[in-house]
Amino acid sequence: MEDLLKVESKHVAYCDDYITSQYDYETTRVRKTKKGYVARPRKQRFTLRTQRRVPKTGLMLVGLGGNNGTTITGGIIANRENMSWQTKEGVQRADYVGSITQSATMKIGEDADGKEVYIPMNKVVPMVHPNDLVIGGWDISKMNLADGMERACVFPSTLQKMLAPKMRGMTPLPAIYYPEFIAANQKDRADNVIPGTDKQKHLEQIRNDIRMFRHRNKLDKVIVLWTANTEKMCEVRKGVHDTAKNLLSAIKNSSPHISPSTVYATAAILEGCSYINGSPQNTFVPGVVQLASERRVFIGGDDFKSGQTKMKSVMVDFLVSSGIKPVCIASYNHLGNNDGKNLSSAAQFRSKEISKSNVVDDMVNSNRILYKEGEKPDHLVVIKYMPFVRDSKRALDEYTSKIFMGGNNTIIMHNTCEDSLLASPLILDLVILSEFCERLSIKSPECDEFCRMDPVLSILSFMIKAPLVPKNTPIVNSLFRQLMCIKNILRACVGIAPENSMLLCQKLPGGVRSKL
Repeated sequence: MEDLLKVESKHVAYCDDYITSQYDYETTRVRKTKKGYVARPRKQRFTLRTQRRVPKTGLMLVGLGGNNGTTITGGIIANRENMSWQTKEGVQRADYVGSITQSATMKIGEDADGKEVYIPMNKVVPMVHPNDLVIGGWDISKMNLADGMERACVFPSTLQKMLAPKMRGMTPLPAIYYPEFIAANQKDRADNVIPGTDKQKHLEQIRNDIRMFRHRNKLDKVIVLWTANTEKMCEVRKGVHDTAKNLLSAIKNSSPHISPSTVYATAAILEGCSYINGSPQNTFVPGVVQLASERRVFIGGDDFKSGQTKMKSVMVDFLVSSGIKPVCIASYNHLGNNDGKNLSSAAQFRSKEISKSNVVDDMVNSNRILYKEGEKPDHLVVIKYMPFVRDSKRALDEYTSKIFMGGNNTIIMHNTCEDSLLASPLILDLVILSEFCERLSIKSPECDEFCRMDPVLSILSFMIKAPLVPKNTPIVNSLFRQLMCIKNILRACVGIAPENSMLLCQKLPGGVRSKL
């Protein structure tokens, strides 16, 4: 098996089946005293083992016929077929720009002259290639994917004409539809639904769909991802959502408080398939999390982080890290796709408002010089539906901050977010990294056996607005910290030191550097 990168170290071993790394994880344990803080460096030896064989992987999308579903399907076909088309700027070729696994690089070290060396992220360890993904899924609309692509108005017409013959035969499976969980304005699209109101039968239908998809395409594994309409927030009820046992019982009894997304998540977990929630609703009620933990199946979410919120996580991190105090953040956007139409309903907007509002919390809490305990910036989020702009979402943000000697500073940013073209590469990254994590096992100093990561897959936070993390672990919203998490875990898998940007050797005089 050929590798672009091979690490020569007594702590790293390559064989046909695995890459095994003995990795020293260094941290600092801090203890507060009456006089201040005492810091004690710690070093722990972990063993990381990555399966080298990349399995044949299927991706089942809930919302296959929507803007994101048709865009990602068309994008994969265009790349697989090496398509190119004429634009007013010239010839455009299919690509995966916007995906960190496909279009981003990471530093692996320096050469003998001190020059930094970068390679593609997907060449550090074996990863699934998007072209090899088998796509299927469900949608409440029976429209074939070619017509769905035309309805979405995301791709230029020239590309749509090239893709249409290859997508016209692709139709979504019937989907679960509980109208009380999404906006009433979606009713006219719901012509492809699983009949009846028996939620247990719906659960079994989804499980059977997954099994048939796996069997029919001879897949090694399937990952399920929600990219359908935002649901209203579910009121977490005792006896319904609180435990795995109660959750399964509530589904069996067709409780009105069980949402479609929770049924899909439960079905995926019971089938041993990782499940990713790309919308802001609280799919992962305590019972779902417990079920995933019991079954040792990965879950990740919530809500794709593609445009305005991604910029916000960068901006607030920059300001607070620079010793500047954001005191007022106003975020407005309008969009005209079906997501915007659904979010024009107050209950569904509330789900989105929550996921977009919490993104600054950890950065604010990191600086007690600027912010007192419990103090936060004023933060307002507004979303409006404007059909004309379709998928080209307009986002306007205003950041007002306190600066030196009581002064005020205001930054205003306008961002035109091509919604599905930004979200689709994130979907790829979420799936590819989830699949990678399924092949990664870790042995800690206290354990004799290898185990997988916690079922709540927080490594996905870079792509997520409201990161789901294991209980009693910190939520990180800083975009650069989230990215470093991914890159440093990949480095650990091959025994490379984490990137710290010190460049300490380069800070020394030339005469000293030459002897190193």
